[in-house]
Amino acid sequence: MVDERRILIPGETCWQIARADRLACIVDAADYFRHAKAAMLRARKRIVLIGWDFDTRIQFEPQGTTLPGPNELGDFLSWLPRERPDLEIYLLKWNIGAFAAITRGMTPVFVLNWLTDRRLHFEIDGAHPVGSAHHQKIVVIDDALAFCGGIDMTVDRWDTGDHRDDNHYRTKPSGHRYGPWHDATTAVDGDAARAIGELARARWQAATGRQLDPVGELDGDTPWPEDLTPTMRSVEVGIARTSPELADRPEVREIEALYLAAIAGATRSLYIESQYLASRTLAAAIAERLREPDGPEIVLVLPRNADGWLEQQAMDGARRRLLHLLWQADAGGRLGVYYPVTTSGAPIYVHAKVLVMDDRLLRVGSSNLNNRSMGFDTECDLAVEVTPETADAELLRETILAMRRRLICEHLDADPAAFDATLAETSSLLHTVEALRGGGRTLLRFEPETVANEDSPLAENELMDPERTPSSLWENLLPSWNLRRLWAIRTSGASD
Repeated sequence: MVDERRILIPGETCWQIARADRLACIVDAADYFRHAKAAMLRARKRIVLIGWDFDTRIQFEPQGTTLPGPNELGDFLSWLPRERPDLEIYLLKWNIGAFAAITRGMTPVFVLNWLTDRRLHFEIDGAHPVGSAHHQKIVVIDDALAFCGGIDMTVDRWDTGDHRDDNHYRTKPSGHRYGPWHDATTAVDGDAARAIGELARARWQAATGRQLDPVGELDGDTPWPEDLTPTMRSVEVGIARTSPELADRPEVREIEALYLAAIAGATRSLYIESQYLASRTLAAAIAERLREPDGPEIVLVLPRNADGWLEQQAMDGARRRLLHLLWQADAGGRLGVYYPVTTSGAPIYVHAKVLVMDDRLLRVGSSNLNNRSMGFDTECDLAVEVTPETADAELLRETILAMRRRLICEHLDADPAAFDATLAETSSLLHTVEALRGGGRTLLRFEPETVANEDSPLAENELMDPERTPSSLWENLLPSWNLRRLWAIRTSGASD
């Protein structure tokens, strides 16, 4: 019997719990890019942007501008400090991703740093083990508003929730088209935003050796965008991290502990969206729940294939093995693993990292169900939990379920009322998804034949998807320059 112990425990499954006056879940980058620009336009003292990748050539609103200022990210970041004399902007980008961006035709950030206003600071972050990635996606404005989740401000990300086949706005700066893309992030204010600001300042200091002081309380309006409707109000937000071991700091594995606690704590259902399924630790925990005679239903939404040949060899190969593990454990028929497709049947790439546990826990972040996210890359996830102390627990439960419905209805192109009616009739999340699957934009089920040809010698490979800092493996296997070249090749064509 599964008990209802707390999932969010500071120092174990999260770094800290901080209150947000408002929390908004933002699905897909069309909305995120617009809200992020609107918030930055309201900044007064400081903007900190931290990411796996930034591409200064992307447009906030490719369908047509509705907000003041330049539409391209780089032009906007150069323009904004000239309009706001008291504003400083700090952009921190993972170093290997920064060098790989040169092959895409983007001016390196360290060159931009020489050419821009002295109040606009571009830096690359190499404070990580060899082969590790800085994978957090964070924007903090005046320590009063923070965006944190899975969406990078880079190429190939922008898309609308209908994921139309013929959306010609999904175009790279090079002019080439890219496919449909599903993603998610969050916005928080209050103490939660201040806590994420603390995390961002620590990253900046670790990368540059320069300390940023907190932004003090500011009078007047907050940076919260006027048209960003909060999903929740007055909620306690758990902030969970992954951070690899370095000489001057221990590793942090809060995110792995949070996944395991959520998997163990589910009583009725687990809904998970992830770019990868490659962590045997997490897959084994899911399989254990599937073996229980009265365990929860588990619905996974993944991309049909990883992005890029090398990613497919490593990640799709691992996924094939772990799917077979889950299928073998699923004696009760409580597992559904799906990939979304457009109206024409083209795969929609899943980059969102979301978990909904029953009606008790909502989690959105940067981490995937792969080994790297558990202990080797830097990650940050936010989570909200219903506890006995929650002031309006019933409303929060309904809101968590509404977010799950929002995501599933997008994938199934389904009416929310039809989803609710079917769920009420079946009392089963899995049966509801199956009943609403159909032609057009929908979810297709992974079956053994779907992944029959996806085995690979790179599957579950310590070089490609390490679980923690494997210093002896990385540093002795290849000379450092060769290793970094391999990693640049891997990341230049990969979506992470």
